[in-house]
Amino acid sequence: MEADKIKDSIKRAAQDLFRKFGYHKTSVNEIAKKAKIAKATIYKYFESKEAILHSLLMDYIRVSVDDLIHLNTPEKSEEEHLTNLIMKTCRLSYTVCNEFIGWEFIRESANSQEFLKNLSNELEDLLVLSFTQLTGMRKHDTFQQRLRFLIKSSKSIVFSFAFTSVSDADVRKNFVSFQKEILPYLVKAALIV
Repeated sequence: MEADKIKDSIKRAAQDLFRKFGYHKTSVNEIAKKAKIAKATIYKYFESKEAILHSLLMDYIRVSVDDLIHLNTPEKSEEEHLTNLIMKTCRLSYTVCNEFIGWEFIRESANSQEFLKNLSNELEDLLVLSFTQLTGMRKHDTFQQRLRFLIKSSKSIVFSFAFTSVSDADVRKNFVSFQKEILPYLVKAALIV
């Protein structure tokens, strides 16, 4: 097998197991068994289970952000466009945590919280770069600082209610409140000339 095929096989197996059992309950042995390779082979390509997860999530996020940025939607204004992108990004962040890692593990593990913080910072950098590369989006430093503030604020709010919500219904209710009551003010502040 070529190196790329082996890495893809490891990531596919890990993704299936993470989604089915959660990150915390999946072992490297199980990933190796599902990928039909030796456990030592996994460590040849990934230094840890966390590195596999990081690779999976960054692949997922890159594709999702690219889809979000380049999706042709008939927004009426820069404000509406930015609002839609932030909401889609918040949903993406929630999906990553919900489907790949599992909230129980995130709430209980300091390591997973640090991992999420680093991942979130990478997502932020990717979004700022992607937003500023859009045709028609402002490219000056002040706008990039405001955009970064908008993304950081949105991330913090979304993660805070995701961590504190008891059920998916609570999360949905909080998303709606965020979208209607908080996000419009954050977007307006980011777009002030």
